[in-house]
Amino acid sequence: MWLLLWKASDAIRAHAARSIDELGMCLTDFGILEALLHKGPMSVNELGSKLGLTSGSATTAVDRLVDRRLVARSIGQQDRRSRMVALTSSGRSCIAPAFAEHERAMEQAVSGLSVRERGTLLGLLKRLGRHAAQGLSGAERATKGATSPQVINPSQKKNSNRSTRPGGELS
Repeated sequence: MWLLLWKASDAIRAHAARSIDELGMCLTDFGILEALLHKGPMSVNELGSKLGLTSGSATTAVDRLVDRRLVARSIGQQDRRSRMVALTSSGRSCIAPAFAEHERAMEQAVSGLSVRERGTLLGLLKRLGRHAAQGLSGAERATKGATSPQVINPSQKKNSNRSTRPGGELS
C-alpha cells in the first residue's frame, strides 16, 4: 500500500508543481494565498500548521507576501499577541484566477477517475489521514514540516529541485 500511495502522490505532486511554476509562484506563496482564499483570515501560526511550515518559514513567507501587497497583517482581536493575515484586494485578484487555473490543471491530472470515484477517494484519504495522524505523537506530527516544500525565491525557480505537495483545496 505504501508504494502505491507514494507513487500516486509523486505523480500528482509533479502535476501540481508544474501548474504552480507556470503561474510564476513558489509553492509556499501559492499555498498561503490559497488557504486565505478558501478559509479566510488566519493567524501566521494557523497558516504554518495548515501548510506544514515552521513558524519561521511561515513568517518569512508572509513577510514576502506583505512586501508584494498580496496580504496584510493585523493584530488578533482575541489575542493581541497573535498576528492575523488576510488577503488584500490585490491578493484576491492574484490568487482567484491563479487557483482557477491550477484547479483546471489538477482536474486534468485526476481525469482518469470519474467524478464519483474522486469524491470517494477524497473521503477515504481524509479518513485515512486523520486515523494515521492519531497514531502519531505530537512530536512526530510536528516533524511533518521537515518534508514540506522549500521556499524558493521566484528568480531561482527555473533551476530548483524542490519538494512539493499535491494541489487542490486545503482541508
